[in-house]
Amino acid sequence: MMVFITGGARSGKSTFAEKMAKNLGEKIIYIATAEAKDAEMKKRIEIHKKRRPENWLTIEEPLYLSKVFKKISREVLYKEHDGVLVDCIAFYTSNWVLKDFSEEIDIQSKIRENFLRELDEMLKSAKFLNSKVIIVSNEVGLGIVPEYPLARFYRDLLGEANQRIAEASDEVYFMVSGIPIKIK
Repeated sequence: MMVFITGGARSGKSTFAEKMAKNLGEKIIYIATAEAKDAEMKKRIEIHKKRRPENWLTIEEPLYLSKVFKKISREVLYKEHDGVLVDCIAFYTSNWVLKDFSEEIDIQSKIRENFLRELDEMLKSAKFLNSKVIIVSNEVGLGIVPEYPLARFYRDLLGEANQRIAEASDEVYFMVSGIPIKIK
């Protein structure tokens, strides 16, 4: 079973996802996609780490979630897990965009193609797990159209990723001011 949780920045997505994961059991695999590239981001990551129970296994992977899911499904070490939490697809997407971004349309098309292939492989791999998978992402399509090509490309790619995840998910929640609204 797959659950997708989306919403705006600081809407309570991660907290809600963590509570949901805690209800699954004690052995949770937490897949973190953010990278601590500056002091502010390091602080955010530390806050998230402190909220997690010590018995949760954290795997940090900024680019290839499909490989992590395949490893979880194959290796004995992970067989007894109660659930998987991925936080978050917004960072995962930005990692892919920033890795090779160019304003050249051909390069953007290649980034999109490679990213969506990886995302689809991750979703396919997640379906093979015998436990609930919770995926968190930001909703960035509710604001104005960004002025710059990088921001527009990121917004569009994340929107496309969110649509694919929502379609593949059994349940979808939209967070508003800390309140989950079940939309699927």
